[in-house]
Amino acid sequence: MPTTLSVDLRQRVVSAVAAGATCRQAAERFGVSRASVSRWSQQKQREGHVAPKPLGGDQRSRHIEAHAELILQTYETRPQIFLRELRDALQEHGVAVSTSSLSRFLARHRISRKKGRSTRPSRSGRT
Repeated sequence: MPTTLSVDLRQRVVSAVAAGATCRQAAERFGVSRASVSRWSQQKQREGHVAPKPLGGDQRSRHIEAHAELILQTYETRPQIFLRELRDALQEHGVAVSTSSLSRFLARHRISRKKGRSTRPSRSGRT
């Protein structure tokens, strides 16, 4: 996995641009790409710092987590609901998610979907 360049280097590059160097000149001087120089300069203007953003990790779960209350409420009313039925119920409320993202959501919230003894059909015909 690639590593980020140091904050010290980023600050020196952005300072050179602020002092009047072009992105191309700063890139050649410090041995980084022009795109990085431009990106760091814009980040400094927008956010006031040039610290790198976190690498890796989950980038997409915040979409489904925004609807956590609705998902959990729907699941609690029908705990034996199939994922595709849960997906369709959420679609009626305007929430478009996939069954795989619902599965990951339930796993993150430690909700097990295994059927218990009372819901399994008996093999011997007894209940």
